[in-house]
Amino acid sequence: MRKPILLVITIFCLAVSVKGAVRLPSIFSNHMVLQQNAEVNFWGWAGATQYIKIVPSWSKDTVTVRTDGYAKWKTILKTPKAGGPYTITFIASDNRIVLEDVLIGEVWLCSGQSNMVWNSLNKHQEMLDELPNINNDQIRILHIPNVSSLNPQDDLKASWKTASPESIKGFSSIAYFIAKKLQKELNVPIGVINSSWGGTPAEVWTPEAVVNGNLTLKSYANLQKPAISRPHTPGSLWNAMIYPLVNYRIAGVYWYQGESNVSTWQGYSQLFSNLIQSWREAWGYELPFYYVQIAPHDYKTGTRHLSALLREQQTMVLSLPKTGMVVTTDLVPDIKNIHPEKKIEVANRLADLSLVEIYGKNKIDYKSPVYDRLEVKGDRIIIHFKYLNNGLSIKGTALTDIYIAGSDGNFQVAKAIVQNNTLVVSSKEVKKPVAVRFGFTDIAMPNLFNSNGLPVSPFRTDDWSN
Repeated sequence: MRKPILLVITIFCLAVSVKGAVRLPSIFSNHMVLQQNAEVNFWGWAGATQYIKIVPSWSKDTVTVRTDGYAKWKTILKTPKAGGPYTITFIASDNRIVLEDVLIGEVWLCSGQSNMVWNSLNKHQEMLDELPNINNDQIRILHIPNVSSLNPQDDLKASWKTASPESIKGFSSIAYFIAKKLQKELNVPIGVINSSWGGTPAEVWTPEAVVNGNLTLKSYANLQKPAISRPHTPGSLWNAMIYPLVNYRIAGVYWYQGESNVSTWQGYSQLFSNLIQSWREAWGYELPFYYVQIAPHDYKTGTRHLSALLREQQTMVLSLPKTGMVVTTDLVPDIKNIHPEKKIEVANRLADLSLVEIYGKNKIDYKSPVYDRLEVKGDRIIIHFKYLNNGLSIKGTALTDIYIAGSDGNFQVAKAIVQNNTLVVSSKEVKKPVAVRFGFTDIAMPNLFNSNGLPVSPFRTDDWSN
């Protein structure tokens, strides 16, 4: 009987000895990057009523915080301008934790489905070519493992790593190439977080209450079918792969998703807008949110062109402040491959949005032009665009994928000419035109670009059901 009694005593003594031990979420680790010139949150656990002292090596001040009745604590540290490496020491009554090799710089979250996931393990050639050359300790990565939950989680299993050929294996190609471009242009440390899961609809990344609290969103969410490869329950990835990150200060979000919502395109602009707004509410500030319009692909939707309608829904989300959209109609060598190879260019276009709008870099026509309005002048329609400064250009002898129709809704192949920042569209078959469609099919890859070589976003000027 003595051994069980001794075991109980030993366990009791161990429990007493660690009652004041401080613990941190796993995302607070060696090699982490903190947002520069900001008030960044730190939080964790310790014994109830325990005091924790926090000593950042960039400051002469010690921050002291006390746990609440749930044995949790949370506080704020002020970060300086970009630099490092630094240490951060957490001291409790029974232990201390020292985080080493901490950098101060810019932190971005990358999320979405498989085109954001795509990496060297998927035999992505651009990344396979890049791997041997990766040697930049100013780029740090945090890879969030695929896990779902029906309830919000307060931690996950992930830690920061310095970019290297080994650590980047299996890490998002787009996320890495974004970090590479930002680091080169800004010359500060860059931390990039990859939290993505292939095949997932936007509903699983949106808080459950937001989806199920809206009859329209709930009705479309109910159309998402179970699959062995991914979750489909609203909020399940928000709970497990985003919520644990919410207090971590970030500069903004890059997003590539939409393919799994093609069949429920009607509700996507409302769903995605709600996703963005709910993330902003959770973080407590207006996160810049830059996203990719889904690429041309043969979804086999026939004449319904459902992915064109989804792209239109994505374009509508630009009405939200601090958003931007990358168009990819020129980056698809194979319409049967839903994972286009050219991830570097997608990453560069995403990075350019933030470089101009967040970091003040001077770039002209850094956004793809988007349809604004039309003018009908006799037998011609003049199309005006947003985000266009230095004119349009047609690559080739004639504009492709452009159609015009009269009030009968019968679209005819059209001719178009560029006049400065407008497009003049006409057809001998249509004497009294009322509508234009451009690149508005599942697989269209039209040849109209701005002065910076960015493709014009596909559009339609009508709202007809045909």
